[in-house]
Amino acid sequence: MRFVGIDPATKTGFCALDERGNVLVEKELIGEGKKEPGGISIEQLVSLEDSLYKHLKPGDEIVIEQPAMGTQKGVTTGMIHGGLRSMIHRKGLAFNDCNPNWTKKYVGVTGWVGEPGNKRRLKDKEKKAAVKASVLEHFGYTHKSDNVVDAYIIARIALNLYRCREFMPLLDLLPYQLEVVQDILNPKK
Repeated sequence: MRFVGIDPATKTGFCALDERGNVLVEKELIGEGKKEPGGISIEQLVSLEDSLYKHLKPGDEIVIEQPAMGTQKGVTTGMIHGGLRSMIHRKGLAFNDCNPNWTKKYVGVTGWVGEPGNKRRLKDKEKKAAVKASVLEHFGYTHKSDNVVDAYIIARIALNLYRCREFMPLLDLLPYQLEVVQDILNPKK
């Protein structure tokens, strides 16, 4: 059994772990083909979907990240997220959704720095660097692609989500990590 995390984007992060949390596959999936200004071409989209389809295996436990709120390129994001979910379904697999904030929360990143009363929001590159540093600290894992790092976190969530559903001991969960797993299992209305 594999535990798969997917971080959808024009450069999609893909990570598969074994039952002990060891990395089996870590890859950034990129659609081949002619680029389209300001988005993704249908040729690239189909290539990206095909690539994901080829990487999925029967029995995979999958968690896929939801689109971020306020995404700048909504149409492109919708096409990618919908297409990748369609490939999972076509492969006969199910998946759980993970809010992008839960991905960060799972490694203790809030998106803010500073003391109460003097906090500021982390910007894009700062936030990615904070997530990367926290993943290294929590799990000893690193990768050159931010998308693969996020996919790794999501795969860890998939592993403990499965273990929780199967009433198995969880792998070294901190309270905020358990909250993420519980929020996925018991979504608030």
